[in-house]
Amino acid sequence: MEYISDKRTGEYLDSCIFCKICSQPADDDSASVIARSSHTFALLNRYPYTYGHAMIVPHEHVSSPEDLPVAALTDLAVMTNRVMAVLRTIANPPAFNIGANIGAAAGAGIASHYHFHVVPRWPGDANFMVTVGGTQTVPDSLANIHQRMQASWKELFDSPAD
Repeated sequence: MEYISDKRTGEYLDSCIFCKICSQPADDDSASVIARSSHTFALLNRYPYTYGHAMIVPHEHVSSPEDLPVAALTDLAVMTNRVMAVLRTIANPPAFNIGANIGAAAGAGIASHYHFHVVPRWPGDANFMVTVGGTQTVPDSLANIHQRMQASWKELFDSPAD
C-alpha cells in the first residue's frame, strides 16, 4: 500500500509512479534510483525477488516496448547491461533473469508504464520461504543496496548511459 499511495496523505496516487519518479530527479535517493540517462532510468524494485533486483524504466509512459522509439530501446539495452555490470561488481551473481511482464494478465504490477526487470540469481536462491511462505529473503536493506550500486556505477561508468 505504501508504494501505490502518497505516504504523506495516504491517498492513492492519481499519476503513474514511474512518471512521478522520472519527473523528480531531486528525489532519486528516496526513490532508490541508481542512474539516469537520456531515455531511461534504473532503480531498485521496492519488492525485490533477490538482492539487487532492479528495473529499467523508459521516460515515455507507454505500456509496451513496441511503442518506444529505437533510441529508447537502445538505451534500455545499454542501461540493462550496465546494471548487470554493477551487480556483478557488488554481489557477484553467477546468473540473471532479465525481462518484462507486459500487461496485467502477464503479471505487470504497473501495466500502464513498460519497465524491464534485472534479477540477479544464485544457485539455490529460490526456497520454500519465497515459494510457499510468501516471504522475501533479501539479506540487506534497499538503502544499503542502493548506496552500493550508485557507488559502483560511478566507479564503472562515471557518466550516464548515453
